[in-house]
Amino acid sequence: MAKQQKTIITCAVTGAIHTPTMSDALPYTYDDIARQAIDAAEAGASILHLHARDNETGAPSVNPDDFAPFLPRIKQATDAVVNISTGGSLTLSIQDRITPAKTFSPEMCSMNMGSMNFSFHPLAGRHKDWKFDWEEDYVAGSDGNIFRNTFRDIKEAAETLAPHDIKFEHECYDVGHLYNLKFCMDIGLFKAPIFIQFIFGILGGIGPEIDNLIFMKRTADRLFGEDYRWSVLGAGGAQMGLATTASQMGGNVRVGLEDSLLIRRGQLAESNAQQVAKIRRIVEDLGCAVATPDEAREILDLKGGDRVNF
Repeated sequence: MAKQQKTIITCAVTGAIHTPTMSDALPYTYDDIARQAIDAAEAGASILHLHARDNETGAPSVNPDDFAPFLPRIKQATDAVVNISTGGSLTLSIQDRITPAKTFSPEMCSMNMGSMNFSFHPLAGRHKDWKFDWEEDYVAGSDGNIFRNTFRDIKEAAETLAPHDIKFEHECYDVGHLYNLKFCMDIGLFKAPIFIQFIFGILGGIGPEIDNLIFMKRTADRLFGEDYRWSVLGAGGAQMGLATTASQMGGNVRVGLEDSLLIRRGQLAESNAQQVAKIRRIVEDLGCAVATPDEAREILDLKGGDRVNF
């Protein structure tokens, strides 16, 4: 693919891995998610990747009632593209996980492209005093998780959401997920241009080395040719380095407190907007321009913010 002229910044605002004890900056109330999402958009994020949480305890939620209080506020205050997660719980069925996207019909939603071990249990050893009762068992018990995304699950999600004309962010945690995606395209579940999020550094997925990024990109080039756009997510301390590399390779970038609580190694970020501002500064200092929300819509062939249900 020719080098892209504009770099899309996605901000993943809260996620379902980190818990309130791990960082005071992690948003979990409706007000905090809305405020931090709006601030991230103002800092330069053209796509906001959103999960919901219980407003009182901060526990991850896929209940549409926990999305409804902040989605209209974000839409009213920004022109950013809203991307709703369909991976918001490692234990719920695909039917439960796609309910928010089916309810609100966003421009984009995530789509994990394979089942995998998905664990963050080492984080449990870093904390002794937890803010909420659910947190310790949730984190420590993740070593027993299998994140289920079978071909049947993927087909059900794709066909259920097809009438909504939602563009999927195909999350690929390892090279085999790219081949899964190619198979799904071959049988007509997804149409070009597809948008792939290469994910590095999750325990259970491919590691965060630059060699792996090059390998994933080369594989995607072979499988999809000109029919895809791509972005990079580096977990934890790999976030900024991999994002910087991706931007120089012609790709797009994802940051946010879902993926990393840090602004630099050993230092917690103050907000999502701080991470967005940092990667924007790096991207622009290295000679790339950052895409506006409307430019992101054009690059990714999105349906437009006037066709969402919030």
